[in-house]
Amino acid sequence: MHRVVVLALEGVYPFELSIPVRIFGTATGADGGPLYEVVTCSLDGGPVRTSADFALAVEHGAEALDAADTLVIPPFACDPSEDRSWLPDELAEALARLRPGARIVSICTASYVLAAAGLLDGRAATTHWNEADRFQRMFPQVKLDPDVLFVDDGDVLTAAGVAAGLDLCMHLVRRDHGSEVANRVARRCVIPPWREGGQAQFIERPVPEPSAATTSTTRDWALGQLHRPLPLSELAEHARMSVRTFSRRFRDEVGMTPGQWLTQQRVEHARRLLESTDLPVDRVAGEAGFGTAASLRQHLTAAIGVPPTAYRHTFRAGRPATAGEPL
Repeated sequence: MHRVVVLALEGVYPFELSIPVRIFGTATGADGGPLYEVVTCSLDGGPVRTSADFALAVEHGAEALDAADTLVIPPFACDPSEDRSWLPDELAEALARLRPGARIVSICTASYVLAAAGLLDGRAATTHWNEADRFQRMFPQVKLDPDVLFVDDGDVLTAAGVAAGLDLCMHLVRRDHGSEVANRVARRCVIPPWREGGQAQFIERPVPEPSAATTSTTRDWALGQLHRPLPLSELAEHARMSVRTFSRRFRDEVGMTPGQWLTQQRVEHARRLLESTDLPVDRVAGEAGFGTAASLRQHLTAAIGVPPTAYRHTFRAGRPATAGEPL
């Protein structure tokens, strides 16, 4: 069973600390059995002071990291201006216990720990948008993207602020076990299985007038039209806005352009079809609005690193390939 170890450091934020056990602990297989073992530890096995008015008793020390398949580090109270405070000697020693191939996940400002340890050097990562400028000054070697909810760079993953930890853990469940399991977790936890846009939509901006139109109705409508071309002009017309106004408002609300959002939704729809149906890949491409199997292959590979048939085989092990499916 995949072992997730959550490292609670002094001053840990209670909400973020609870995210991994809630998400991974809810994931079950077809037989109802757990898919993950979740263990919480501190550096010394002793109680941990939180950022709130209570402390936590944990049952494990840093030795729990020896058998970790995934390590999750939630954010904790620390002075971000003091580089060394993010990686004291005992924490560096604990991280050194991880076996090769273990995944490392940071939530919110715990990304400072990974950066201070050199684990993000030359790699893509994110952090809370409010810390982005300071983080980039302290760690210019990191390819920081402050606009996304999380970054999956293979064995090192970083989430933006607070609830983005939910998004990243849900992403890992989906990456490990497919959308059916992830959707089941989402339903049980009453959260969306996939959240639109990035954290650009949460950056402080003036509150719009209550009467201001939004693009939400058009987004909902577009999700039912993914099988066909959806030019920007048609989206704007549906929202009863000019193209310029619609584009600006869409980006403010979602954190990406309409075209980027549509591509993301088409990829997600194609993934669901590959996982849950026996449709040939060219038919999946048509249903998702990519037109051809070659176009689907290009977009899916760009998004998740594998072509359609390989993706289907991963999440539908044992199902014989449909004749004529492209590789």
